[in-house]
Amino acid sequence: MSFFDFFRAPPKPLEPRLEVPPPDTNTQGAAVVATERRNRKRQNARQGATALIIDDSPTVVAALRKILRSAGYVTRDAGDAEQGLAILTEVKVDLIFLDIVLPGMNGFGALRAIRKNPLTQHIPVVMISGNEHATEQFYANRIGADDFMKKPFSRFEVFAHIDALLDANQDLRRKGSTGTPTAPSGGAADPAHREDAIAPQPYARAAGLPGVASAAPPPPAAKPPEILPELAARKELTAMGLQYFDQAQFFAAIQRGDQLAVTLFITGRGISLHALLDGKTPLSIAREVGNQDIIKLLSTSGAVPPAGP
Repeated sequence: MSFFDFFRAPPKPLEPRLEVPPPDTNTQGAAVVATERRNRKRQNARQGATALIIDDSPTVVAALRKILRSAGYVTRDAGDAEQGLAILTEVKVDLIFLDIVLPGMNGFGALRAIRKNPLTQHIPVVMISGNEHATEQFYANRIGADDFMKKPFSRFEVFAHIDALLDANQDLRRKGSTGTPTAPSGGAADPAHREDAIAPQPYARAAGLPGVASAAPPPPAAKPPEILPELAARKELTAMGLQYFDQAQFFAAIQRGDQLAVTLFITGRGISLHALLDGKTPLSIAREVGNQDIIKLLSTSGAVPPAGP
């Protein structure tokens, strides 16, 4: 072959090269963990366990209901906190999924009521929210939530949260709880299950569920709102999904008897204690509701207008 024939010859086909991308440790690790979890046998609660879903979104309720019933759970649902608390007086519930943002009483208020009532304080509660802020999780855990699940959620995530609440006998238990919970008949509730043993709430009202006589000890006397710094009170209200300057939300807190929220509104100094709602002052509304703790709180906070000359 001459020198020129060499260049006229067709080029030799190149062997294909297999490009191997560098391993993505984060994606690879997450895939391995997810695979391990899916291959691991899922632990379910005993057949027939009842789960209460409290959420105002029909889509969320339908999704959770389908997921839970497919595993043998009995489900009840409520579109607001008040309806959910009423269901708890009628049905034995083993697990509660509780949304934070609800019409009327929010999820934090409902959680306080659940934890204050000796008949329901042993029920594990998983708070659910679409808010990614850690303040919600912190506040929910401080009041006594057992877990926190963000929206949107998958079937796998739902059962992962449930699995964390199962004991060796496949019974649903609060985190750190041992033994079979029993409703007290005459004495105080087991200190291990009381909300004040989990996170002291000096302003939380011992609110019983509708139609159920609470055997819990009476709430402590209201303390001066100055005990909480103004900025801290505003942060607490924000974590509860409330605005410290919203007068309508302040009136709503009085009407539903939420002493903690009322105290935080007063301490946050973003509302007026003398504003009127349908011609009624905050103090007159509290008197109509009949909540003595809030009446005392407003009276000692300057809600009583000074007498005229």
